Amino acid sequence: MTRPDLHGTAPDPTRSVAADLAAAAGTWCPALAPDGERVACVGDRTGRPRLEVTTLDQRTPPVVLSAPDQEVVSVAWSPDGAWLAYLVSPGGSICAELWVVRPDGSGRRRVLGDDPRTTVFAGGWTAHPGLYACTVSRGAEADVVLVDVVTGTARTLATGGFLAVTAVAPDGTRLLARRGPRGWRHVVLVDVATGRQQRLVPADAPGGRQSEDGRFAPDGRAVHLRAAQPGPLGEDRTALVAVPLSAAGEPGEARVVVGRRDADLDGYAVRADGTVLCVWNADGSTELELRRLADGELVRRIPLPQPVMPGWSMAADGSALVAELTGPGAPRSLHRVDLGDGGATRTARTTRLPSSPRRPDPELLTTPVRHHYRAADGLALEGWLYRPRGVAGPNRTVVSFHGGPEGQERPAWSPLAQSLAAAGITVFAPNVRGSGGRGAAFMGLDDVAGREASFTDVVDTVAHLVEAGIAAPGRVGAHGWSYGGYLTLVALTRWPDLFAAGVSLAGMSDLRTFFAATEPWMAAASVTEYGDPVADREMLATISPMTSFARLRSPVLLAHGDRDTNVPAAESVQAHQALTALGGPAELLLLPGEGHTVVGRENVVAVTEATVGWFDRWL
Repeated sequence: MTRPDLHGTAPDPTRSVAADLAAAAGTWCPALAPDGERVACVGDRTGRPRLEVTTLDQRTPPVVLSAPDQEVVSVAWSPDGAWLAYLVSPGGSICAELWVVRPDGSGRRRVLGDDPRTTVFAGGWTAHPGLYACTVSRGAEADVVLVDVVTGTARTLATGGFLAVTAVAPDGTRLLARRGPRGWRHVVLVDVATGRQQRLVPADAPGGRQSEDGRFAPDGRAVHLRAAQPGPLGEDRTALVAVPLSAAGEPGEARVVVGRRDADLDGYAVRADGTVLCVWNADGSTELELRRLADGELVRRIPLPQPVMPGWSMAADGSALVAELTGPGAPRSLHRVDLGDGGATRTARTTRLPSSPRRPDPELLTTPVRHHYRAADGLALEGWLYRPRGVAGPNRTVVSFHGGPEGQERPAWSPLAQSLAAAGITVFAPNVRGSGGRGAAFMGLDDVAGREASFTDVVDTVAHLVEAGIAAPGRVGAHGWSYGGYLTLVALTRWPDLFAAGVSLAGMSDLRTFFAATEPWMAAASVTEYGDPVADREMLATISPMTSFARLRSPVLLAHGDRDTNVPAAESVQAHQALTALGGPAELLLLPGEGHTVVGRENVVAVTEATVGWFDRWL
């Protein structure tokens, strides 16, 4: 392993600020107890994500219930309050295990995932005490499994394709699952006895291409789901859709319950008073609304103190929720949001839980602004611009590409962007074509044959930043995580003079080796995104940076978790070996014990300091 020599490349105050910002703790993935008095969550106060439980009134400090060596991914509280189910990432691997524990800390044990070739995906508790339904993959496909957490007995409920369970009917005879590859996922109704699968929305009907998050209505006579619906102006925004079920359980014609032309529905919850809580993604920010389920009419909007709500958990009576909120100056923390009843006059209140970790010093931070521009073909693009304090004119700039590629840059907490800005470097985080948050059609613009067009968005982004007087010519860097790291390497090889330096974190260097070594289910799901690893092998070689490294001239830092099984660390190792053999200025930073997402505080600090130091040195 080669570690970058950053000594003397960044001033000590800059490294100190980067370390402080990267070390900021957070809490996320809230799960309210049925009694509404306690909340479980994932928190990294100890330096690694742990399972925490605390009282909602904050009279007692948080208690850690997971084992000291466990890296916790998510948590769910059982409806009877007796158990907490949580996923564990063993050694940073994406091959998660399912564990349970009593709220008092007793009875902790693993119930699924003892085979290292098995991946458990979160599902949810059923209406029956002790029964948890989840998705288990042992290859390219995945089954729906029902496990009794008391006895450890597991029963397969559904097979055939990659089935991500979203709901199980109270009587256990039917379930809802999402299936299909990336960009073409849809919800199916599964008869447990026969194994029969039915699409809830036909493929040729509005919303048939993309649907997810299916749930049974409280009376069992309909299913609700989120589906992309074409609008009168060509929009395909995600809306709340209802599909009636006949007495025999056959799905009828879908109807849109509520939708917006300017926002995607990120989540929803049907309440007993006839209203539905709608969680909208509007230009990257979260908007909460209560609407009537019968006609979709707005009851009231619920303001939030931070712009992004990645996670939330609603009280059993629907009167409140615990929200995970974040913003440019606020790492993820928990807030209680009072929703009230279905009347239009009640004012909602939001209170930050006192046990949430402290926030960084606001004097160290900058507030990003949403910035609009156009690609050369006229397509409207946008992103978030972080300007260092006191900087107005052209400046050294880092363009930071998100992962996915279906991800989306949002005004959330970004310790790296804030650390770069604190070092005097402008940051622009774009949403190029293929990003989420703007409907299914926009998200599909980079699929397979559209990949080349998405590459040119990188050139157009840099040209705009220079022409707009934001970036200084010749002093622009590229950074990205996962797919963003791949896009960084693509740009460095295709346009050798475009960027003065680059940093790739967990990025693919060769799509052929990525398909061969990633998890089988990930490879199967990625065919519609990148192409078929057999039929399209020549095309994959053409769009792989590895085949063009001889063109790369800019210094590049490659960082990767050594336990990554999503984009295996070999992708960065082989890139470093190839670049070194060519005499290129490349450095490799392997992060011990980390998977695809870097979560350990020491490693988060290390990669943030290394990235800031790298760009401070070369820009």
